[in-house]
Amino acid sequence: MKKFNIRKVLDGFTAAAAPPAPPREVDAVPESLQSELFQLCKTVRHGFPYRPSSMAFDPVQKILAVGTQTGSLRLFGRAGVECYCQHESGAAVIQLQFLVNEGALVSALADDTIHLWNLRQKIPAILHSLKFNRERITYCHLPFQSKWLYVGTERGNIHIVNVESFSLSGYVIMWNKAIELSTKTHPGPVVHISDNPMDEGKLLIGFECGVVVLWDLKSKKADCRYSYDEAIHSIAWHHEGKQFVCSHSDGTLTTWNIRTPAKPVLTVTPHGKQPKDGKKPEPCKPILKVEYKTTRAGDPFMVLSGGLSYDTVGRRACLTVMHGKSTTVLEMDFPIVDFLTLCETPYPNDFQEPYAVVVLLQRDLVVIDLGQIGYPLFESPYPLNIHESPVTCCEYFADCPSELIPALYSVGSRQKRQGYSKKEWPISGGNWGQGTQSYPEIIITGHADGSVKFWDASALMLQVLYKLKTAKVFEKARCKEEKADAVDEDPLAIQTLFWCPDSRMLCVAGVSAHLIVYRFSKQEVTADVVQLLEVRMLSERSGVDAPDPGGDQTPTAPPPSTPQDGDAPPAPPAGCSEGARDPVLQVRSSALKQSPGYQVELVIQLLWVSGEPPQQVTSLALNSSYGLVVFGNSEGLAVVDYFQKTLILSMSVSELHVPAELRSPRKSQHPSGDAKDGSFSRSRSSSVTSIDRESPEVLSSFHFCETLPRKWDGGLSPCLMVGASQGSVMMLSLTLPPAGDQRLLQPVSLACCGSLNRLRGGILTMALLDSTGALLPPPFEPWCDPSASDEEKEKLRRRRPASPPAPQGGQDAQFAVLCSDKQVKVVSMATQSCVHKHSITEASFVLRADVVHVAGASCVACFCANGHIMAFSLPSLRPLLDVNYLPLTDMRIARTFCFSNQGQALYLTSPTEIQRISYIQETCDNLQEMLSELFTPVDTPEAPNRGFFKGLFGGGAQSLDREDLFGEVAAGKASRSLAQHIPGPGGMEGMKGAASGVVGDLARARVALDERGQKLGELEERTAAMMSSAESFSKHAHDMMLKYKDKKWYQL
Repeated sequence: MKKFNIRKVLDGFTAAAAPPAPPREVDAVPESLQSELFQLCKTVRHGFPYRPSSMAFDPVQKILAVGTQTGSLRLFGRAGVECYCQHESGAAVIQLQFLVNEGALVSALADDTIHLWNLRQKIPAILHSLKFNRERITYCHLPFQSKWLYVGTERGNIHIVNVESFSLSGYVIMWNKAIELSTKTHPGPVVHISDNPMDEGKLLIGFECGVVVLWDLKSKKADCRYSYDEAIHSIAWHHEGKQFVCSHSDGTLTTWNIRTPAKPVLTVTPHGKQPKDGKKPEPCKPILKVEYKTTRAGDPFMVLSGGLSYDTVGRRACLTVMHGKSTTVLEMDFPIVDFLTLCETPYPNDFQEPYAVVVLLQRDLVVIDLGQIGYPLFESPYPLNIHESPVTCCEYFADCPSELIPALYSVGSRQKRQGYSKKEWPISGGNWGQGTQSYPEIIITGHADGSVKFWDASALMLQVLYKLKTAKVFEKARCKEEKADAVDEDPLAIQTLFWCPDSRMLCVAGVSAHLIVYRFSKQEVTADVVQLLEVRMLSERSGVDAPDPGGDQTPTAPPPSTPQDGDAPPAPPAGCSEGARDPVLQVRSSALKQSPGYQVELVIQLLWVSGEPPQQVTSLALNSSYGLVVFGNSEGLAVVDYFQKTLILSMSVSELHVPAELRSPRKSQHPSGDAKDGSFSRSRSSSVTSIDRESPEVLSSFHFCETLPRKWDGGLSPCLMVGASQGSVMMLSLTLPPAGDQRLLQPVSLACCGSLNRLRGGILTMALLDSTGALLPPPFEPWCDPSASDEEKEKLRRRRPASPPAPQGGQDAQFAVLCSDKQVKVVSMATQSCVHKHSITEASFVLRADVVHVAGASCVACFCANGHIMAFSLPSLRPLLDVNYLPLTDMRIARTFCFSNQGQALYLTSPTEIQRISYIQETCDNLQEMLSELFTPVDTPEAPNRGFFKGLFGGGAQSLDREDLFGEVAAGKASRSLAQHIPGPGGMEGMKGAASGVVGDLARARVALDERGQKLGELEERTAAMMSSAESFSKHAHDMMLKYKDKKWYQL
């Protein structure tokens, strides 16, 4: 007989009477993301090299290399071909030398090391390193098509390095042998080394003191010595090898004939004032560098930097081009670091035929066209102007609508400057990678001057699309004292921005507590008046503490301050009007002509309250479907209807915690028509003192969505989720009028629904998931040109995405993802209960968090201050990735780090450079294919023809077998204590680099064998021809012998 259990019956009654428990369907949501899909790697770096120090150019491969004071290398080719490398030591790069057309680069660092880079692979690697122990490196020179590198030192000595083995030769040029008795003191460091273009056996050595030595490598002694009173900065040869030019510290150029060392044949001061009495010109600033380039059909070019007169105080840096009798001075925007003259031939003993000058500035790179009148600039294809104004904020959007980039490019192409050279960009080496990423990517940067730039970041490239100037909305700068009172930085600087790619709506917030709403249009318009809305946010604190979300308190609080109608913002509280001041920025009163692109929809300015300036905006969100923009700071929250250009809600932070139904019945949320000034009295309790002592709670995040505003609500409705810096998440429900004309006439209302949940730490981001764990984007209005017809607009509205589907099979159909700087939670919207939570960090804090779409699913990506990058699955919050990547060393990184869809992220690694990274395995695996190639097989141009008479009488270039002079057999071994050889990295890249080097060696050996076989073949043919000729001669002699055999001598 079955036993009757009364306890089970009672439990059944209890379960039926009690409210339903939180559903747990979320546990059954399948998740496709696994930790194996995630891996972190750097992809590409964009922007101008930070703190540049040196530069080199391969004239055959057409590749430019730039070294920096932080030890990094940037290599540039054609548009889209860029590469970044880093020396581990971080020492400054003092000089770079290409092995021309060999796919290799030598870098000399300030820590006295020399490195050989292999450029024949996608990610260059160091093959060899040489560390000098006893002498400081000051100058290096690698002759064209030579494997012997000359290294000058601070002591005045010159050492010779074999770049194939990176070993020192026993051949050393000592400073005392070079100068002998020409000077009584030490000549100083070596500042220049070069070989005579027509005689490789003659080496020109320049010492800082002003002494120049022409050294004979074979006889190991000086041929000539040239002395000048002023210090030398650089030397340049004439291609015929008979003359050279020196630049000096007093702004003079001296031209020397190698056969007459007594005095220079010509001394000029390009920028010096020439006295009438024939005296020496007044000294000028040092000429830091000079280059002397010849042309076959015209006067030579002499290009120099520096040398300006000392009376040109405050004048910008200049590059001087001397061509024939004309002298052109080109002013630069920044100080000149280095320059190079690009020539048609790599051979130093031929007419150079210069066609461009690459000028490396402290904050820019320009290329000057020498072939056109006026020397115009080439238009740069590189994104080197990211820092044109300092970047203050950054956002990254991957997998955007495909029509966005063409639309932005079409309006941005009209903004391009004119007057550039019509020739193609001369730095044209390398090949693009075979990228597999096909989705559009856009980066938006906000700047200190109020500008906003849109960049096309697709396929690991970067190109500016469109630039928006917010300064046009305001009058010109006013009194500087007023600026200083309100903001410490540029008053136009962009604080934060919000962009909706689908609707193309943009909202930017500036440091002067101003916001601008922009709408995209392809038509030019002229606005007679800029629409302005002034908002006075609440500055007093509520007299009630925020209740605990889980408590049973029912405190009363004053209602939020809302305007009676849409014509004016709320009036200031009584007694504070005297302390109010005008905003820092004054909106322009005249008509504003707006070009196609982003056009002003509404300007919002926060006003002074009680003599205090408004607080800066800390968070911002916009919804194109609702026509609302919400922003907040430490004072509270404001919601603006940009359709009707009205303020619909202004509420203090403490009031957000209290649901509307718990408010005092004598106060209504929307004041009645007989409210006089929108102000209200506040009852200050004893708890106000404790509130004021605490740090103010700042609104840190907003999220528009369609969800359940309260637990167990019957249906979905428009809502606003509000996150605060102390971990609170509040809900506001929205009541929107019907679409169409009614939307522009009837007001939008909001109601507080109380707290949704509370987390440890400040809220960073919020998102919404459906019952399958898929990310629910906020509703949006598809973009339609404002000038389009009503029919076209109606068609687009009909195609508007529907709201999220109603819950089916239960009420646990939506989940909120809430992430703070300490933890992340997944909350059921039906029950407002936490179903999953995870503590991200205890000892540190999260700087940036985003809910992103990766590999067909969603996850939470986080960047912590301790350098860890983490990812968690949704909705279960399983850890997917945790990599110690980049410790926070600069607030710039914290301000600009952002995640995007498809496993992409970026940050500003320096004031001028953007570093992009990927945290998904697929991208890291395909990175080699996606990156561009620096080295491409190109034939080296043929050497110049010596001519018949030069070849006959020995007047051409004299070659030198350096192996016989510098090899171990002839010169012996160098001292081991002088320098230490360090092999390249032993990782995979080093192995690939070594393999590439071996492949190159084998290829060269194969070419040598082919050449040898060809020569042997020619020799065999010549031998066969000689044998045939000998046989013919023998036959002919035999016939002659038979003919005259029987004849007497007198018969002949």
